[in-house]
Amino acid sequence: MTVISVAKAGIRFRHSGGMWIAAVLFFISGLPLAMSSWYLAPILLVPVGAAVWAWRSGVDASSNGLRVRGLVGSRRVTWEQVEGFGAGRRDTFAVLRDGTRLPLPAVRRADLPRLIAAGGTELVLAETGDDAGETAAE
Repeated sequence: MTVISVAKAGIRFRHSGGMWIAAVLFFISGLPLAMSSWYLAPILLVPVGAAVWAWRSGVDASSNGLRVRGLVGSRRVTWEQVEGFGAGRRDTFAVLRDGTRLPLPAVRRADLPRLIAAGGTELVLAETGDDAGETAAE
């Protein structure tokens, strides 16, 4: 599930709170194992990393462009750099003018029309023979 918040500056796509709950439960259940021996303590870094990733990663879309945020960094892409959008079986991505695919974390296939509308563009479906069901924005 994706959490979407609409702000005055655009729209934000983030992962659901269920990931936070899973990370907390994994942390609590890993405590006895980590406390049993000092060399097992780093096992607690896994749920902490998952919680930080769930909190940080996502996509911010505004009339200026897209900001794709990951665990460590972020990338800004203007709408002029975006050729189109695509959706695979489990992921969505932006196709850039140079031909690269930019993964869009926390954006589902059903969210693509709202993402495109945040840029002030209409959705145009491209006819392709690809099984991925690509969608393009023009």
